[in-house]
Amino acid sequence: MKRIRILFVLTALIGLSAAVSAQNHPSVFKLEDLRKMVRLSSPALSPDGKEAAVIVSRPDWETDKNKQEIVLIDVNNGNTRSLTQNRSGLSGLKWSPDGSQLAFIATDAKTKESQVFIMPMNGGDALCLTHSKTGVDDFAWSPNGKQIAFIAQDTVPNPKEIKHHEDAFRVTDNNYMTRAAVQPWHLWVIPAKGGKSVQLTHGSWSLGTDQGSLSSIAWNDQSTEIVFTKYPDVWEGNAWHSVLEQINVSTGKIAPVTNLQGSAYAEYSSENNVLAFLRPRNGDQNNGFAVYVKKGEKVEDITAPLAHNFDNYAWMPGDKDLLLKGFLGTRSVFWKQPIDGKASVLNLGDLNASGALNVGKTGAFLFTASTPTQGTELYYMSSTTSKPKQLTEYNKFINSLSLGKSVAVEWTYDKFKEDGVLTYPVNFEKGKKYPLVLVIHGGPEYASTLQFSVLAQLLAAKGFLVFQPNYRGSTNLGDQYQHAIFRDTGKGPGEDVMAGLKKVESMGMVDKNNIGVTGWSYGGYMTSWLIGNYPDVWKAAMSGAALNDWVMDYTIAYYQKGDLYFFGGSPWVKKYWKIWREQSPIAFADRAKAPTLIMGDAGDPNVPIVNSYQMYHALRDNGVTTEFYVYPVNTHFPHDIVRTTDVYRRWVDWMVKYLK
Repeated sequence: MKRIRILFVLTALIGLSAAVSAQNHPSVFKLEDLRKMVRLSSPALSPDGKEAAVIVSRPDWETDKNKQEIVLIDVNNGNTRSLTQNRSGLSGLKWSPDGSQLAFIATDAKTKESQVFIMPMNGGDALCLTHSKTGVDDFAWSPNGKQIAFIAQDTVPNPKEIKHHEDAFRVTDNNYMTRAAVQPWHLWVIPAKGGKSVQLTHGSWSLGTDQGSLSSIAWNDQSTEIVFTKYPDVWEGNAWHSVLEQINVSTGKIAPVTNLQGSAYAEYSSENNVLAFLRPRNGDQNNGFAVYVKKGEKVEDITAPLAHNFDNYAWMPGDKDLLLKGFLGTRSVFWKQPIDGKASVLNLGDLNASGALNVGKTGAFLFTASTPTQGTELYYMSSTTSKPKQLTEYNKFINSLSLGKSVAVEWTYDKFKEDGVLTYPVNFEKGKKYPLVLVIHGGPEYASTLQFSVLAQLLAAKGFLVFQPNYRGSTNLGDQYQHAIFRDTGKGPGEDVMAGLKKVESMGMVDKNNIGVTGWSYGGYMTSWLIGNYPDVWKAAMSGAALNDWVMDYTIAYYQKGDLYFFGGSPWVKKYWKIWREQSPIAFADRAKAPTLIMGDAGDPNVPIVNSYQMYHALRDNGVTTEFYVYPVNTHFPHDIVRTTDVYRRWVDWMVKYLK
């Protein structure tokens, strides 16, 4: 009896000890946690600024699909309620001008196409407004609330002939994955109360491209005219030739707005019909996107003094200021940019802005953001000088995990001030040496910042230092740095990365005998370049969706002519013949030594999988340990939770196998 009691007490004490231990040592971020992560998109603030609508997407492991709902949040008290059930394909939340209705795109159960739905906010089910045969890609309310303009792709003009296999199509600037002639996208309008849709634009030119570039719909304040982006055709590689045009909704008359090539994403101010739009600064594709403003006949780059890249913008009320979004060093921030005056950076604390930006009529705005140790949530600011207010806690489980600390690292190379993000291993011990994994971002027009990084935390949980270097071509350090990749796509960026690695090594915690290099897309290109040009540095590598052969990629990828700006001319013209081949990583594959994992998607139109097949055979035939895995999807990176998890599992396991 006594002995049993002692055993019971011991068992209880052990259990208590384990519970205390669990509290003192939180769990690390694991692959299974990917299934818990919630994505927030399309935030929309009601006209009175009192309510925020947002699309909430949760991955479903069993079905390998996302479960979506539209959630309404009271900005003042944080109360939430779901507005939809059992709907899929949700996107594009937009309030009616008077705030009485909320419109969105969803998959119609009958047609199986994406259509515009309108939901009355005083109760009742959402009604399907459009009945497009090809589906709706985007839409916009007219300022008077009486009409909705939308963009839809044209139907196939010869379905009977195609069914009879009279289906040969002419090759122009399409990618090699194209299997049929692609129809253009055009502008339509429909009464907001329902009725017949009317197509406003026609022609072989387009308001969209085969890879998803899509015109914005910019109504003037009288609801009489719409400014749109006119692409020369449906091919993404020619999208940089876009211009802006304007159509009278009643007469159908079209007039030019600006013939500056590369112009897109136009938006009118709310009162004075001042038009803003994005365009690569000075029309140079190697520069960042600038925000241009057209007042009367005068067009001006109001962001020229910043000489920086901006990936999003919105008008503030009063037509005197814009809110800009972009990378600044290792942060993603907002600027308040007066039409006439100097820009100022908003104080977001430790938040890094991400995703969409939505400004309401009151000057309040919504955005999504994360920190290195907190997942993405929805935030509200009542003005550009207020403190961000967190509205959601969908990813709060991350707050209870033991995570690797992330810090900015800076260095100087080739007269450039450069930077990157270093994440420490979980339970880092000062004085100890750790294996290091480089995770190089894609683009190259992108940047690594101090946000929550799934891959960095997965690696940190396994005891790795993780270094995410930025390099020339990145969009976070101004036009001069971004432009420096021109005719220097491999060597210069490669030396930037190596200079950053040297800086991290000087901090005294890197096990120099166990360093891996990894990346996807242009990060894969950099990985392939580095293992061929610095073969003795790397103990392991992972090259995902890598561009390994510039010549081949230009010839069959969707970029086509869009790749020309990197080098100045075609790889098939004698003047440019040599440089395209010299800067292709495949040219140095015979020097590589590091065991290399290769991954990619079978139907990738961005960086065709042929690139990876080339590298796989080059490495294998030269005796380098290599494994190659392909996902049977037509994307650049798998979007579903099952395949995404598998990518990260193989990525991390390869590093563990060869660096630990």
